[in-house]
Amino acid sequence: MRVGQGYDVHPFDEGKPLVLGGVSFEGERGLAGHSDGDALTHAIIDALLGAASLGDIGTHFPSTDEKYKGADSLELLKRVCRLLAAKGCRIANVDTIVVAEKPRMAPRVGEMQARLAFAMGLELTQVSVKATTTDGLGAIGRGEGIAAQAVALVEEA
Repeated sequence: MRVGQGYDVHPFDEGKPLVLGGVSFEGERGLAGHSDGDALTHAIIDALLGAASLGDIGTHFPSTDEKYKGADSLELLKRVCRLLAAKGCRIANVDTIVVAEKPRMAPRVGEMQARLAFAMGLELTQVSVKATTTDGLGAIGRGEGIAAQAVALVEEA
């Protein structure tokens, strides 16, 4: 068994739609980023890559490569899952947390969980999505962006 952790944070970008865990939040400020800015999915990608000792998201999908500009992060996640499978790794579970003051995440947590589980080929019970705020503290508390953290447990063949 191997454990990996991932963390990502992006500032808000008024010109982009908000996407977290593959779910679009209509009418909300999006997140800056070379791809779609999906901080939650990016944290999961780094957790999985770390658990399998396969580097990090920037190594596989560099922001200097134009082919990843505006990329759908769920598609990147699927590619990472194929990399793990090729190495003989199986994902046991993924646990995540989104840190944001706004928008409220609770009403969309189930949808994020379902999209992420589907993208990774996992059962819903193998993926946890939680949300919290910073109670107004720090950059996230001031509404400057959104952060996400993930932990993945992977079994090696």
